[in-house]
Amino acid sequence: MRFNTASGPASASEKNDIHFGKLVKGLPVPIFTCNKKGILTFYNEAAARLWGDEPRTGKDTWHHAWQLFYPGGQTMPPENSPVMKALKEPEPGPAELIVKGRDGRIRHLQVYPALIAGAEHEEATASFTLIDVSGQKSGEEKQAMLSAIVESSDDAIISKDLNGMIMSWNKGAQKIFGYREEEVLGKHISILIPEALQDEEERIISSIRAGKRIDHFQTMRLHKEGYEIPISLTISPIKDPSGKITGASKIARDVSERLHATKMIEQTARRLELLYDIGRTISEKLDVQAVLQRVTDATTHITGAAYGAFFYNTVNEQGESFMLYTLSGANRSDFEKLGMPRNTEVFHPTFSGEGIVRSDDITQDSRYGHNPPYFGKPEGHLPVVSYLAVPVVSVSGEVIGGLFLGHPQPGIFSEEHEDIVSSIASQAAAALDNSRLFEELKSVSAKKDEFIALASHELKTPLTSIKGYLQILNRSNQEGISKLFIDKLINQVEKLNVLITDLLDVSKIEAGKLRFHCETFDLRQLLRDNLDTFHHTVQSHRIVYDDKGDAVWINADRQRIEQVIINLVTNAIKYSPHADKIYVSLQDSEGRAALAVRDEGIGLNEDQQKKIFTRFYRAEGTNDIPGLGLGLYLSKEIIDRHHGHLTVSSIPGKGSVFQFTLPLAAAPAE
Repeated sequence: MRFNTASGPASASEKNDIHFGKLVKGLPVPIFTCNKKGILTFYNEAAARLWGDEPRTGKDTWHHAWQLFYPGGQTMPPENSPVMKALKEPEPGPAELIVKGRDGRIRHLQVYPALIAGAEHEEATASFTLIDVSGQKSGEEKQAMLSAIVESSDDAIISKDLNGMIMSWNKGAQKIFGYREEEVLGKHISILIPEALQDEEERIISSIRAGKRIDHFQTMRLHKEGYEIPISLTISPIKDPSGKITGASKIARDVSERLHATKMIEQTARRLELLYDIGRTISEKLDVQAVLQRVTDATTHITGAAYGAFFYNTVNEQGESFMLYTLSGANRSDFEKLGMPRNTEVFHPTFSGEGIVRSDDITQDSRYGHNPPYFGKPEGHLPVVSYLAVPVVSVSGEVIGGLFLGHPQPGIFSEEHEDIVSSIASQAAAALDNSRLFEELKSVSAKKDEFIALASHELKTPLTSIKGYLQILNRSNQEGISKLFIDKLINQVEKLNVLITDLLDVSKIEAGKLRFHCETFDLRQLLRDNLDTFHHTVQSHRIVYDDKGDAVWINADRQRIEQVIINLVTNAIKYSPHADKIYVSLQDSEGRAALAVRDEGIGLNEDQQKKIFTRFYRAEGTNDIPGLGLGLYLSKEIIDRHHGHLTVSSIPGKGSVFQFTLPLAAAPAE
């Protein structure tokens, strides 16, 4: 291509060349020419804009501003470029070229070459038109990527028109619904909708026509084979370039596994809660009936059994029967009128502790139906087909009994049910062992209380006689050593009588037979009377008491409250052998009377204070001080049963304060 720029009159041909050159210069499409060495011989303004500068014709190459790349991304040598190849080929065709400019921008260019034959003795050149197809390439790449995403998605991605006709169908849709693409294209979407849900499509299309999106709509759809699939639907309108809604795209996700997982989590949570509840019931209760009924009900419920029963492993004279203890899901009469189970081949593994028996259909079991007189289930028996039997074995290895579960349908019980029932059976066995021990302990305790009551009562009679004889001797003008010994004997008999009385009171408390005879009296006067007695009988300690003189009225058993006062003061004296004072106070405020006895004795540590009101408890280091450890136990029981409180505060080596409070009563009318 030549453009005449010489001065002087131009010919018509030259004028055409000049006019054509101006036209090319202003074209919006980049055009340039170069020689076989790649040196620019012409370029237009659009080419300069594409390069980003004004190259020098005759000096700069056509690629002076660019790095060249193959479509795969590898660097392209200039001599291998479509431009240089076009200069060597007789009929070059269009080619693709990727370039990177000085600004770092990458462009996809379509190169269209055209050879320009040179005049005689002139070198041949070529013109090149460049079309920037970067935007088109980006769109194609995006489209290809989206297509790949759609095809590789596990979700069903379907498009349809506003009439509900299927327009596209990915592999995920084939996987979920079972149809191949060619089987559904052009068909109505209703082939996927169950009959009962056909009206959903009309509501969906109405929403789409209104431009509304539907998010995570959970429903059911049909598989090609006819079964229903739970899915979650997200539906969006499809718009053309003008914004008009032309159809809808659906993303359908199969949520079967998620729903199953949710159901399993909920089921597991319910089972764990039930197991926890069972464990708590078993650990809290020592009643065999309550424990076994709870276990039977729970295992029946948790396995889905229709019937459940626990049979004790007891044997009759013929060595065959087992005793029904608890039942769930049926009336006891339904079992009892048929007789108890016998040691048949079906029941033997359970009651011998051989292991668990589980059958989807016990009537088809090889061990079933061999025993006379019924050779199977007797007439009128509960219809058991599914069968699960788990032995209940104690820690010692003794087979206590068995849990039996049944259902009239086959295949109800699973391996998981075996594990659950076996776990519950182990807990039940431990509970039964504890219950047996508890019953034995109650029996021993009852016998012990019976012995204490009997022994105390029997000892009272001779002691009363001994005391009477000693008092007669004491009044017969005895002198000297004889009188001293008789006084000591009377004192010791009195101590023994107090101990026996305490033991008798303990037995009455345990039997719930300790009775009170309540009356309204002045607690301060009762305290004065008792302290006066101590003033005359106790020489080792002085009792310090600030008597304020006002009456303190309570309603209580006078003799029992006196027993508490005497016990507290006596203890204060006994347990402060190196002190010489005991401090007593009585106050009334806020509707209660508070009587406190303080000593300066050996004191109690925190652990001893927690145990001091326990029967027969003796603190360490007090073995040389006489007593059975019953006084404070009895005192607390007496105060508690008068709706009062008996407390202790103490510092080892510095003494203790025992205080009881009782409700005040109105003064009696004069």
